[in-house]
Amino acid sequence: MKRYFLRTERLGFAHWSAGDLPLALALWGDPKVMRFIGGPFTNEEIRDRLDREIALSREYKVQYWPIFLLENQEHAGCAGLRPYRIEDLVYELGIHLRSPYWGRGLAEEAGRAVIKFAFEDIGANALFA
Repeated sequence: MKRYFLRTERLGFAHWSAGDLPLALALWGDPKVMRFIGGPFTNEEIRDRLDREIALSREYKVQYWPIFLLENQEHAGCAGLRPYRIEDLVYELGIHLRSPYWGRGLAEEAGRAVIKFAFEDIGANALFA
C-alpha cells in the first residue's frame, strides 16, 4: 500500500518511484489521455517521463504526484506541480487522469488540494495551468 503525504476526501497523493512504471504506462500510454497532452508516447518516452518526475521530486520537492482512490487504492492518475520560475516560486499545476476516472469530479478535487499545498506548504507565489 502506498504512503500518502496528502489526502482529500477521496484521493491519496504519493510519490513516483521506479517501481511505478506499470502505473505510468497505464496513464501515459492511454491514447485517450495523451490526445490532450501531446502523445502518444512510446514505452521508452514514458519511462523517461517517469524518471523526470522522480528527478523533479529530488531536486525541487514537487512532481505530478500519482493519485489513488482511498476507497480501493486504484491508481487514478497524477496531479501536482512543476517548477516554472523557481527563483520566483512560480509553478505549473497539472492533472492527468486515467480515462476510466473521468467525469467523477476527481480533477477538481485534486486541483484544489494541489493549490492549497502549493500556497500553504511550499510557499508558492503564483501558479498557472
